[in-house]
Amino acid sequence: MKGFFDKLRPLFSKGGKLHMFHSVFDGFETFLLVPNSTRRTGVHVHDSADSKRLLIMVVIALIPAMLWGMYNLGFQHYLAHNALEGTSWFTLWLYGFCATLPKILVVYIVGLGIEFASAQRHGTEIHEGFIVTGFLIPMIVPVETPLWTLAIATAFAVIFAKEVFGGTGYNIFNVAIVARAILFFAYPTKMTGSDVFVRTSSSWGISANGALIDGFSGATPLGQVATAVGNKMPDIHNIIGEPLTRMDAFWGFIPGSMGEVSTFCILLGGLLLLLTGVASYKIVVGGLVGALGMTLLFNAIGTTPAMNMPFVDHLLFGGFLFGLVFMATDPVTSARTERGKWYSGLFVGVICVFIRVLNPGYPEGMMLAILLMNVFSPLFDYFVIDSNIKMRRKRALRAQQAIAASKNAN
Repeated sequence: MKGFFDKLRPLFSKGGKLHMFHSVFDGFETFLLVPNSTRRTGVHVHDSADSKRLLIMVVIALIPAMLWGMYNLGFQHYLAHNALEGTSWFTLWLYGFCATLPKILVVYIVGLGIEFASAQRHGTEIHEGFIVTGFLIPMIVPVETPLWTLAIATAFAVIFAKEVFGGTGYNIFNVAIVARAILFFAYPTKMTGSDVFVRTSSSWGISANGALIDGFSGATPLGQVATAVGNKMPDIHNIIGEPLTRMDAFWGFIPGSMGEVSTFCILLGGLLLLLTGVASYKIVVGGLVGALGMTLLFNAIGTTPAMNMPFVDHLLFGGFLFGLVFMATDPVTSARTERGKWYSGLFVGVICVFIRVLNPGYPEGMMLAILLMNVFSPLFDYFVIDSNIKMRRKRALRAQQAIAASKNAN
């Protein structure tokens, strides 16, 4: 492979026939092969573990959740048609794969197309941040999201939440979350309700080929809590009205966005990111502590079903854990200081539960919580750094006073 790129390089180098496409060539080469050069100045780490390699680690961590999400899409479809019996696991997964592949292709074609065009225009390297973003967007939207709305949201997010700030490393908002926010507020009927999280039509000709079972409802567990009446936590049911257990939610047999349904797969990916140091455990632990504290506070009040929702259900239902592990820990848009990471994670957990409980119109809450912390994380860093400067100034002053006192004594 290296020999192949070495032969092509003269064509794309200065003076070559295809020099105008040098950015495209460089993008593909550095994606497939470790770059030959590293930073020699500044504060960068001078080794071969460049940002592409780190981002690929995030993609690897996302694969279990994506593969299971595809399987669950098929599982929910065949369950809705009462056709699970006799259907192989591969057929269920293939149905979900066919339902998801067009979304992945649209997101990458639109997002990478803008990235390539921007790099060519400015004569710079292609920013690699979309490697992860393109993986995340299809995983956090409902399966029935129209492709044209997905294309619009991806384009707006890449341009206005990333490129206008200078590209990867300069954006202040998580691009995948911005894409979801655009979809949520611009096309709310395509993002909420009981008809968008379970696909009932065929995927590339693959279908259960039967009528929907009586009593079918595609409402997610959080949607059921948001619409419940009284003050007690309702009994959660699956899409055909059968009781839904916490183990069902843990393994991922519930309706929802593809990447968010399996707590087990999210934990697998999160463990990989924490062990490799790609994600900060401070943000994750801080988020869990914040959510736990807010949940206990609302449980003590307990005047609505959402207020009585146990902490474990907040973890199992919706995108709280997925967002906390894969998006709140984004090193670009989260806090940079070690103390700031604790504060950022803590407030993500607090705000997510706060929105979930008090605003039934936003039963998820994690999207807005992360966006708000993207705004305030630089402020946390500012106060942490300012506090450190003041403490060091005080220590220096005390040291000077001690030296002066010692001289006077002598």
